[in-house]
Amino acid sequence: MLATFGLSILLFGSSPALAQATGPVNKGLVAFGYIPANARESTGDTLGGIGSAIALKAGSFAKSKDGTFKGTLVVQPDRGYNVDETVDYQGRQHYVNFVLKPYYGSTPLSFADAAKTLQLSYKKTILYKEGKGKATTGLDPVSVRPASHGDPILPVPNVKTKNQISLDSEGLVLNRDGSFWISDEYGPYIYHFSEKGNLINVIQPPPAAIPRIGGAVNFTSAVDPDSFEGLTASPDGHKLYAMLQSSTMQDGGTDDTTSRYTRLFVYDLKRSVPKLIGEYVVPLPQTAKKHKTLAQSDIHYLDGYKFLVLSRDGHGNGDDESQSDYKSVDIFDISGATDIHGTQYDNSTAVAPGGVLAGGVVPATYTPFVSLIDNSQLGRFGLHNGGDFDQQLIAGKWEGTALASCQDSKYPDDYFLFVAADNDFNTLDGTMVGQPYSTSYGKDVDNQFLVYRVTLPMVPRGSIH
Repeated sequence: MLATFGLSILLFGSSPALAQATGPVNKGLVAFGYIPANARESTGDTLGGIGSAIALKAGSFAKSKDGTFKGTLVVQPDRGYNVDETVDYQGRQHYVNFVLKPYYGSTPLSFADAAKTLQLSYKKTILYKEGKGKATTGLDPVSVRPASHGDPILPVPNVKTKNQISLDSEGLVLNRDGSFWISDEYGPYIYHFSEKGNLINVIQPPPAAIPRIGGAVNFTSAVDPDSFEGLTASPDGHKLYAMLQSSTMQDGGTDDTTSRYTRLFVYDLKRSVPKLIGEYVVPLPQTAKKHKTLAQSDIHYLDGYKFLVLSRDGHGNGDDESQSDYKSVDIFDISGATDIHGTQYDNSTAVAPGGVLAGGVVPATYTPFVSLIDNSQLGRFGLHNGGDFDQQLIAGKWEGTALASCQDSKYPDDYFLFVAADNDFNTLDGTMVGQPYSTSYGKDVDNQFLVYRVTLPMVPRGSIH
């Protein structure tokens, strides 16, 4: 069973039972920060959408003598401001430095003081390119580039006039050698880039995950459920895990009341060509009243069987409804689940037709863990769920997670859980691909970050720094 305890009791108390927790524990919110909605990055574009994926830069996280922490987050936006239509936004990632000053008190902070607990500053941008320096694009891929030179068929806006890979970047994994993997919503594909942002190779999932309309491959945003929102890797870099946002179309993805059975794909990276070695069904949570699937937005490796997963609705700042019913970083476990890779389910046979799981297929277990909409926790940092659409309203789209060790010898299994929101580039003072814009949403939505302190005994000590 997962547990939540008061901060002062668990962090500073003397109870041996609590100090020796054997299961995951949510110790509460300890920091909040944001980057203003109208911030700019080095290309001149608005610095937005950066919560689509985040990762902690290796070797950057360090504890200072005064109890604060410094580090660098690598953050990745998706396809740019695209409320009216998609734009020619080149894929990219940004480096953001931070100073973390955890707050463990129970006295509520003002919003201004709360924002000082996680101070964020933009550093630089790396742009994504394919062969010969050709830029990627965020334009809707209405065409398909034929397979060639070892690459599979690829999503592009137009094979003849705009033959550039279309990316709607979501997941992000940083490798020890400086290269990185990203997962994409259009494909859904997984792309490997060099440290400088040059494309190295591409992973295409099994046919079951390739979006189709009328039997024909169709990468356009009209086919949305088949998207790799979640991406993570084992600490040694030998295994890569990608999870679909919700179910495939054939597994009930045509309706959000039947789309809960998503899939986790596992790839062996020790080979020169990554190989699919595992595939599991993961049951996503659903709303209590209407039983609508709460799609996942990110996953994070814990021990090879257990993973964090961020599932949520879209309500909050940036949406028309301010009251969110579910935003949570949860835990799923595949240790007892059926491995379906290499079976008929990788092709046209549905593993959950109409949202009903096939007999004999055991799904992963799923357990709620850290709620992002606990008003008692949000209130300590001047934030709220529901009510007025003001700067203190929690964002609607939380999509990125990262872990860092608390470096606390008394609690060696404690970690800081960073969670970031995608603001969809919503600002009244924006610039996108050289053109000014003002969001049709009608208000600024800052790039929000939350930091929780959690105990994760299943994580091998030393695997997360």
